Amino acid sequence: MLGCTWGGAVYADVYSSAELSGEQRKWHKLTLTFDGPETSEADKNNPFLNYRLNVEFIHTESGDSFLVPGYFAADGNAENTSATAGNKWRVHFTPNQTGQWQWHASFRKNRWVAISDKPDSGVSAGFMDNKKGIFKISETNKSLPDFRAAGRLEYIKQPYLRFAETKKYFIKAGPDAPENFLAYADFDGTFHNDGHKDHLVKTWEAHLKDWNKQDPTWQQGKGKAIIGALNYLHHKGLNAVSFLTLNIIGDDQNVFPYVDYDTYDRFDVSKLAQWEIVFEHAQKLGLFLHFKTQEMENQGLLDGGGTGVQRKLYYRELIARFGHHLALNWNLGEENGEWINNHPSMPQGTNERIAMARYFKEHDPYNHHVVIHNGIDYKDLTGADSHYTGASVQTHHRDFHTVHDEVVRLRDWPVVNGPWAIAVDEPGDAQHALMPDNMNPEHNDARMNGLWGALTAGAWGTEWYFGYANPHSDLTAQDYRSRDKFWDMARYSIEFFDLIDVPYHKAKNADERLYGADGYVLAQLGEFYIIYLKSVTDTAKIDFKHFSGEFQVKWFDPRNGGDLQDGSVEKITAFWKHKVTKRNAHLIGQAPSSQDKDWVVLIKKI
Repeated sequence: MLGCTWGGAVYADVYSSAELSGEQRKWHKLTLTFDGPETSEADKNNPFLNYRLNVEFIHTESGDSFLVPGYFAADGNAENTSATAGNKWRVHFTPNQTGQWQWHASFRKNRWVAISDKPDSGVSAGFMDNKKGIFKISETNKSLPDFRAAGRLEYIKQPYLRFAETKKYFIKAGPDAPENFLAYADFDGTFHNDGHKDHLVKTWEAHLKDWNKQDPTWQQGKGKAIIGALNYLHHKGLNAVSFLTLNIIGDDQNVFPYVDYDTYDRFDVSKLAQWEIVFEHAQKLGLFLHFKTQEMENQGLLDGGGTGVQRKLYYRELIARFGHHLALNWNLGEENGEWINNHPSMPQGTNERIAMARYFKEHDPYNHHVVIHNGIDYKDLTGADSHYTGASVQTHHRDFHTVHDEVVRLRDWPVVNGPWAIAVDEPGDAQHALMPDNMNPEHNDARMNGLWGALTAGAWGTEWYFGYANPHSDLTAQDYRSRDKFWDMARYSIEFFDLIDVPYHKAKNADERLYGADGYVLAQLGEFYIIYLKSVTDTAKIDFKHFSGEFQVKWFDPRNGGDLQDGSVEKITAFWKHKVTKRNAHLIGQAPSSQDKDWVVLIKKI
């Protein structure tokens, strides 16, 4: 019998013999494990395709419901046993409200039933089919940076994502590389020695020292180094990590969820359970998960680029095993579309691109942010039939000079289903991009044009690609310390938006308001102005046209971080006289120091 704790008492489920595990708290991962049919990854009757476990969770008071897919879990401890067979079936759920919840399981069997949307597809598979249960949820007891203290990160038809619990908006910064983050030697699977670029499999040895005694492992100590890599990112104050989940045809060819390189309808249960350990640790550290679901070369690998049996099954497994995490986005294609000659698999066009997003719209119970990466432009994805909620932007210049204008362009697009949330996830060029510290310790172009260029254009964050022509590249990197100095600068940008106490989610780019200096402006006109100056000049002015009032002036050092500082001008009094003057421009003044360096200026209405 299922026992659920509530205020120290046991609230027993009288309906089912399922096992409920996890803390019964709001935003925490709960897991229902059922005894089902004994089967295996290799069973003739494919357990991934020919069985379908779905569980509906209903909040008793509000009636809110979530239809959550389940999955075959082998012996229920495959991360430690490497089991490929068993009778455990599992579903994860993160409740968004306190109080009483009910659940109702559906377990069906038939050929192709896993990808059918028909509720009564096939026939009952017995076991947990039609079983029901009740449990109660209390408030979370976690604190930041653990995302369980913030709630689910949601796209709310605004250019910035917001946490459901705290109602705070999120500015992202972290590495986009190496793309083969999950090509890790301690994971189970055949990729280590299948003859497909096995030399690129990682040990993450440089981060072994960052593992702590209380951190998770599997199989008697495996996984320490990759967990240490996440700890390092957290220690640097970053809040995102990015990875491919499918690159069978790609540059690395070692990351895929399947039992082997050539099978696309059977999944490696133990490897995916080990991935889950890594992802769960990342979320506790406050690291956003950027799921890049396919590399460019793999566009046509599944269903020739369509959303048929193989792709639907792949997406279902991703959602079932990992969709419960609170802060993530699904990126449906790296460098997507037909944009080079001789694609190694069929490139996807508009119909295929739209079908992928529609699947997540219809099947992800949590409605996570859905993006796609530009190979071709996004012009075909702005209509009513498109369910993308943002863009993952790549640029192509070594000095990052196009980043700002590209974000401004996309922020202004008339997207039917709401404004997109734009992130710049591969700034720079393919060869160099974010170079190692020992090659470019100051990172001036990356900081000025890439980082602050993106944020002042209205991007909700950045991730950083490592060029293939440098050491510690997008494929070979195993030590995030190779860019240690830049991670400080990225952290300062996060800290700035935490410091300023203005509704930056309402801001838009307003470069035209800056005169006499080279820089960018993000503003809610008449309320606040975030000005990025590439260098300070005596002539720098901000135009308050159409607005009057008193404004406070504060300075922030993007190179060294710290508190907001006073410059030579601490207050501006603006007066707008309609139709008398064309401008209402006022001098910003001098920075607290280092006039020849870049600074961020916050001008805020008092």
